[in-house]
Amino acid sequence: MAPAAAPKKHRHRPTRSPQSPEGREPALLEADESGPAAVVSRRAADRLRAGHLWVYRTDVEGFIPALGRANVAAGELLTLLDSRRIPLGTALYSAASQLALRKVSGHPRVSRGEYLQDVAERVRAAVQLRAPMFYHGTDSARLIFSEADNLPGIVADRYRDVVVLQLLTQGTAKDDVREVLLRELAVHGVSLIVERPDPRIRELEQLPASPQEPLFRRGEMDGRTIFSLNGLQFHYDANSGQKTGAFLDQRLNYAAAATYAHGEALDVCTYQGGFALHLAQTCRHVTGVDQSRAALEVAERNLHLNRTEIKAEVEWIEADAFELLRAYDAEGRRFDTVVLDPPAFAKSKRAAESAMRGYKELNLRALRMLRPGGTLVTCSCSHHVERAAFLETVASAAADAGRTVRLVELRGAAPDHPEVLTLPETGYLKCLILKVS
Repeated sequence: MAPAAAPKKHRHRPTRSPQSPEGREPALLEADESGPAAVVSRRAADRLRAGHLWVYRTDVEGFIPALGRANVAAGELLTLLDSRRIPLGTALYSAASQLALRKVSGHPRVSRGEYLQDVAERVRAAVQLRAPMFYHGTDSARLIFSEADNLPGIVADRYRDVVVLQLLTQGTAKDDVREVLLRELAVHGVSLIVERPDPRIRELEQLPASPQEPLFRRGEMDGRTIFSLNGLQFHYDANSGQKTGAFLDQRLNYAAAATYAHGEALDVCTYQGGFALHLAQTCRHVTGVDQSRAALEVAERNLHLNRTEIKAEVEWIEADAFELLRAYDAEGRRFDTVVLDPPAFAKSKRAAESAMRGYKELNLRALRMLRPGGTLVTCSCSHHVERAAFLETVASAAADAGRTVRLVELRGAAPDHPEVLTLPETGYLKCLILKVS
């Protein structure tokens, strides 16, 4: 591994979820036969009728407990009512998050038993949808993508014979939901199912600690496996890494980038080498950059796994992306291919403006370093940054760099991460492939 470059770190601090105006909390209304229920604002009702599935706490006007109850409980199923008390469906209630209600059914007064039956049917449908996505050379995919599969608060990723489960809201973190998921997921050649919450979501949702032991295990499986994407192999450990452990949403973007890549390539924020190893199939030299030494150590192991498929020279550099690109730009370094795949800069709408500045700087530096005829692959996984805004930011960077860029592909996530047109948050990933002159 090459020595570390640029010791200073450029950090984007996560922002807190917005608070209700003036600290206002929804009113507790008198119990009646419609309870348990939540009365939502006209704005939220219009969004729900248009196909959205979320209600923020600032749009909840009041809660109606069930008869004989003093309040509503965390994780309870509540009927959604507009201000005229017209039912809009049923939602899971989070007592902690600013995302207070996630719609799970278009029918009001859905019972817990009915909800569990729906979960089982929807899991089966989600797994069936992904069946054609497993083929020779690819044995891993997202099996459940939360709202996109009509399973709010539930995410499951499969890495060969390991399934990593995330329960992202209070209503799904119940034993009965886990049992349904286990029953539906453990019958597809799976050796291990582990629950692994996102630490930030767990804090926001005030979720209990996940089980220390696997939810399901066959034999002596310890969470480590080797999975395949596009004919390349990657190490996986269910007990380490970011989020569920790898970035399956970029699977087809990895392959697309490799078809345009050539010459000397730079992969910025390479993590465990996803883009870099795909580029190494068509480039003569690839440099992968990440500020995580642990991630680069896995990337090196992945390189050794694929040496028969990769002929290019590959090096890894531990460094902050911003600092290294500034240094390379100042040195006059030039590349034929650059990939930018940074983590989400905007954790909230309020952070979107500063995120755009970060995206512009990365793209400006990359464009200045590309040789004429070069390829830029630039990504954003911030769902608070819309496609149009990202395109505009890259265009502005190109103008400032004095480069002409041609968009040859505008891509999103792989089809195991389907996008719901009425829920724009599911279309979070943007991947632009550009030719630069």
